[in-house]
Amino acid sequence: MNLRFIAALTLGLVAFAAHANGSVDAGKQKSQTCQACHGADGNGVGITMYPVLAGQHADYLRKALGDYKSGARNNPIMAGFAGALSEQDIADLAAYFASQQGPLIELNADLPK
Repeated sequence: MNLRFIAALTLGLVAFAAHANGSVDAGKQKSQTCQACHGADGNGVGITMYPVLAGQHADYLRKALGDYKSGARNNPIMAGFAGALSEQDIADLAAYFASQQGPLIELNADLPK
């Protein structure tokens, strides 16, 4: 194989991987609009119709935002917001909210084990 081809392929894969991975810091900066409904750190604002995003898996968040953007998930409000996001924006937001501490659920100690 041609050494230039291998070098170009390697650089392309590195660039793709960098693009595919979101940045927590960039996601935090881009999350201003999300905060009105989902809270400053993604733990909600006390209204149950707005889901908690903190601690969700990044892949789930990316899929959800992508589905809102494409129309596969039907929510006019989220479709409007997601429609303006680039793939990198989605990756960054997903990385940010996934990195946040989600709500802890207390287990009932009285339940049988």
